Parts: sequence; C-alpha cells; structure tokens
Amino acid sequence: MKLVSFEHAGSATYGVAQQGDYLQPSADFLRRYPDVASVLRGNALAELEAGLSAATRIQGAHTRALPVIPNPNKLICVGLNYKTHVAETKRADSEYPSLFLRFNDSLAAQGDEVLRPAFSDRFDWEGELAFVIGKGGRHIPKAQAFEHIAGYACFNDISVRDWQRHTHQFTPGKNFPGTAPFGPYLVTRDEVPDVTKLTLETRVNGQVMQHASLADLIFDIPVLVEYISRFTPLSPGDVIATGTPGGVGDRREPPLYMKEGDVVEVEITGLGVLRNRIGTAA
Repeated sequence: MKLVSFEHAGSATYGVAQQGDYLQPSADFLRRYPDVASVLRGNALAELEAGLSAATRIQGAHTRALPVIPNPNKLICVGLNYKTHVAETKRADSEYPSLFLRFNDSLAAQGDEVLRPAFSDRFDWEGELAFVIGKGGRHIPKAQAFEHIAGYACFNDISVRDWQRHTHQFTPGKNFPGTAPFGPYLVTRDEVPDVTKLTLETRVNGQVMQHASLADLIFDIPVLVEYISRFTPLSPGDVIATGTPGGVGDRREPPLYMKEGDVVEVEITGLGVLRNRIGTAA
C-alpha cells in the first residue's frame, strides 16, 4: 500500500493512494485510528487494507498533502552516511552513526512551498530515504530489524548551512520550520522486498544533483535500527532519515544554493517523487 496523509474539507485525515485518488477508511476505522501513526501503533495495516472495499474515494486534486507521518514521536536523522558525502565534507570516517534530531514543525509535505529564511542564502538540498517504525522495541538485533519497519518514503533534509555551522551542533540549521519535506507516500515494506536495490536521485530545476544506490549506505538500515534502539526505545510511527549522498550544493565548486522559485525533487525507485518549490520567508 501507499499511505498518504492529507487535508480534505478542512480536516486532517489519511488514506491509501490509488490512481491519483485517495481511499479514505470508514468512519468507524477513523474513530479508532485517527492518523497513520495510530494505525501503526494498533498493528492495523492489515485491517486497513481489508476494509478498502468500503472506503470513500476522494480525488487527490481536492486535497492538500501533509507529511506522511505528521506527528512522529521521534524524528531521528543520520548524517554522513554515504562515502561520497563524507569525502566531499572532508571529514574522517566514524565508528558509529552520526545522529541528530528534528522537530515535528520542521516537516513539510509534498507540494509545500519551502521557505528559505531571508537572512541566509545558504539553503541546501539533501535527498534521503526515510523509514518508519511499525513495531516498537528496544535492543533490536540487526537480524530482526526489518520486522520493525512499516515502510519507506522520500525525505529532503533541507539545511541552512551557515546556521548548521554556528557550532559543532547541527540543531539550528536543521530545524527551521517547514524545511524537511517528507512524502509523497509511505510505501509499506511488503512492496519493497530489497531496499538496497533502490536508487535515490535529487534534482534542482530538472538538473541531477545527487544520484546514488541505497546499497551505498555506510551504516545500513539494520545497523541503524540496532544502534538507535540501544539508547532509546523505538515506537510505531517513529521516523529515521538515513542520510544523504554526495552532491550537496554547499560542497560544489563554486557552491550552489537554492533560491526563490527553484523546484527541488527527490525521487526514489518505487517511492514516488517528492517535489517542492522554494520561497523566501518574510
């Protein structure tokens, strides 16, 4: 299934994407599971799929997209997780994953205008694969990691580079409101039999900026699940963004940053295209 979160008739809801439309669950199902995260917490994906024959069909054109998980309990991002990106940043290899956190209000949706702060011109793309936890756990071994994953989505960890580098802590440059597009779908794990076969591509105004295989992750998904679940329990609906490959604008010669009117796209095989236009905050 391809799960989507969206607004319709003034209310936030969700459904299953099908041929440009969304199949919204029955009123009873929505009362019990008001958002995608609650579906995951209730282990109700099979029930959702079984009830699609009674779903309400809503035209996608009459909706406004939301981040596929608008309200994750945890939103954990991985830095420096491709050799090509480590090389372009001229950093040393790390024995452990480099992690940082994003706030929920830093998320954006498919089609949202992403606003560059007017006081910075170093607005940079970072196309990534994100995965969503479907079954919680602590001290999850690598061999069982995929059993805890609900599905996958495109993610753009857009960064305000000068604020990212004010200190050694990434937090300010990674948490401007609405700077992390996430979508357009959450594609359930059963539709992605081998995530290492997927290819990620980031484009700005149609020009390819990043192109990489997900097999090139330094710390792959099982390693990340095992490592992260050692220090914090993972819960259904938690989101982990796996890092960006080489090709970011900040490390080009000369540097290249996004400006008002640019269109940035992140595409991952089978997961759709996450497309956003860049604006400028007042």
